[in-house]
Amino acid sequence: MDLPFENSTRAATIRLRGIVQGVGMRPWIYRLAIEHGLGGWVRNGVDGVEIFVEGPALEAFVADLRASPPPAAFLSAIEVEFAATQGCPTFEIRESGAGASPTTRVSPDLATCDDCARELFDPADPRFLYPYINCTNCGPRYSIVLGLPYDRCRTTMAAWPMDALCNDQYGDPRDRRFHAQPVACPQCGPQYTLQPGSDEDPIAATARLLNDGAIVAIKSIGGYHLACDARNAATVLALRERKFRKEKPFALMARDPATARALVDLTPGAEELLQSVARPIVIAPARQTLEHVAPGNNELGVMLPYTPLHLLLFHYGAPAVLVLTSANRSDEPIAYTDDEALRQLSAIADAFLIGQRPIARRVDDSLVRSGDAGPMILRRARGYAPGAVAALPTKRPILALGADLKNTITLCVDGQAFTSQHIGDLEHYPAHEAFLATVRDLLEMYRVPAHELRVAHDLHPDYFSTREAARIPHCDSVPVQHHRAHIASVLAERQSWETRVIGVSCDGTGYGDDGSIWGCEYFAGSLEQGFQHLAGLLPAMLPGGDAAARFPVQAAAGFLSQLDAVPSMTGAPFHFPIRYEAARALVNRKVRVFPTTSMGRLFDTVAAIAGFTGECSFEGQAAIWLEQLARAAGAAEPYPFPEIDGRLDYRPMLEAALRDAQKGKDRRAIALAFHLGAALGISRLGARLCETEGTRIVVLSGGVFQNQVLLNAIHGHLKAMKLDVWVNRIVPPNDGGISLGQAALAAFV
Repeated sequence: MDLPFENSTRAATIRLRGIVQGVGMRPWIYRLAIEHGLGGWVRNGVDGVEIFVEGPALEAFVADLRASPPPAAFLSAIEVEFAATQGCPTFEIRESGAGASPTTRVSPDLATCDDCARELFDPADPRFLYPYINCTNCGPRYSIVLGLPYDRCRTTMAAWPMDALCNDQYGDPRDRRFHAQPVACPQCGPQYTLQPGSDEDPIAATARLLNDGAIVAIKSIGGYHLACDARNAATVLALRERKFRKEKPFALMARDPATARALVDLTPGAEELLQSVARPIVIAPARQTLEHVAPGNNELGVMLPYTPLHLLLFHYGAPAVLVLTSANRSDEPIAYTDDEALRQLSAIADAFLIGQRPIARRVDDSLVRSGDAGPMILRRARGYAPGAVAALPTKRPILALGADLKNTITLCVDGQAFTSQHIGDLEHYPAHEAFLATVRDLLEMYRVPAHELRVAHDLHPDYFSTREAARIPHCDSVPVQHHRAHIASVLAERQSWETRVIGVSCDGTGYGDDGSIWGCEYFAGSLEQGFQHLAGLLPAMLPGGDAAARFPVQAAAGFLSQLDAVPSMTGAPFHFPIRYEAARALVNRKVRVFPTTSMGRLFDTVAAIAGFTGECSFEGQAAIWLEQLARAAGAAEPYPFPEIDGRLDYRPMLEAALRDAQKGKDRRAIALAFHLGAALGISRLGARLCETEGTRIVVLSGGVFQNQVLLNAIHGHLKAMKLDVWVNRIVPPNDGGISLGQAALAAFV
């Protein structure tokens, strides 16, 4: 890099933006400056890291800044300006600068690094078997931060003063723990206790309990988990019953990569995600059947140990595969304070492994998968949140409140869009409290002045998040239609403001412009100009409203009512329960019936035809079941899914599925024919609109596109048509990405 200086001794001020605090940036810069023989200083500022440096080797110093930052850091910008020399004889780390509104990116919590893992099991190391070992390259960050800039005094470690060992390492620029804010050791740091108590080491005792078939609540980073032996079917079933979790799969923690590979079929992309510093739960095809872990599901969600505590549990002989699920009752937020855990989990857990270090905020495990179209985040939380997900062209502070399902919140400060961790479904009161706490948390952390705040929210008037928008102090508010927000989230990730695209948004439900239930919509436009609604699914009737999402046969009653002739669905081969006839009666009488273009409910209808006639015990269960049938099929011809005047007509597709089911055709072939037909119809309409609207880019977003069979097929069709396909990469395609899209659209109001 060329700098505008001629004299041999030059000086510059440098500002680093991105994930630059809590990741070892200042000590690394210190060592780099010393290596280049430069004087000056470095400190944390409200908008990143600030550097003053002087000496003859500035170009080389800045080049190294760009080329090799610390492993957990992410540099989004390096700003270099001329400065007058100050005659600094040495280089030093200074106290953090103060300011009004921080915009620095808080580091996510980081998995235990290899160096700390080696020290953890080294008998000669002072932190031998210490469950809170960490350094500048690993350990808690977001889950312990109380304020910015990121310093120990503004973390939950403030209550533990460092002893001589930790203080010396903290102050030694040659040490890996130089300015590592959570640094601690057995002599000065927090510990773990087991309730009920034991004479054994509490972690060793917990490993024994797990082997004996106990369910243990374990305090980790971001909250408590419920753990048990994944191969003990009786214990796993007991956990389901106590947690009121009927069939939704449990997450697993494997002792090491080899154990994970024996559990699931890992592609290179999936293995890279599994071992990344984020250490998410990775969904992959199962190699083994673990009774009651994922009933009726041929995939498993697996993660690797990411804290010293996890490594110690396996060291002490805990089962090689653990169920490790969020510590809560079904659908409630994860418990993260000790009092909350003891109160809420006493009827579930047989014992509690409690760590002394407080958790500042609840952070669930992240959930990802790897597919033909690339990696996809399904739940963005630990390891990813709260990193900035976009830089929007606005100086206005924007608070986007997301949707009521899979809620997240996005706060935009000085153009930096920070998306919160996964909060959950706001239909439950405990999630309301978590939502409000997250709003307060973000506004306080970034010190946003309420009188300048623009609040973006969903168009649905009855959403909890919409009602709360009116109660939050703000300057003005912007309602954003649900499916436009999905499309906007993809463009925001790509920093694409003017690019004109065709957006395809497919999901279960969203409040439409006309007040009806939308769920398969085509738009043309850009973030800057907005999105015009062009096309969608042929409307069907939805009897009973939201209840149809829980009962596929109820959704089927509405969709099948649009056909000219329908066979008896209560007799062979369909055997629909009586709920179907009750729903048909609602349709015939036009009582509690709502028009819908929901692609999600169309998937439910075909699932019912293929044999899923019971109640869904978790969101999307019927569609997931149908996708897995399609994966298991050999081959099939796509069902017809034609376009009529800008509407995708599902009636020929349903008629074909009914005929095949009556003939006794393999339901796997029915599922695949439906997926292939849906993919072809969606692609053809998208390609036609691209031609008429003058663009070559198709944006796909919405929860339906979590379906890998559908997404891969659409991706293949559109690429064959020489069209570019854009999907979500940084936020989920489901409603977890809605808040980013809301913020992006609000930035252009």
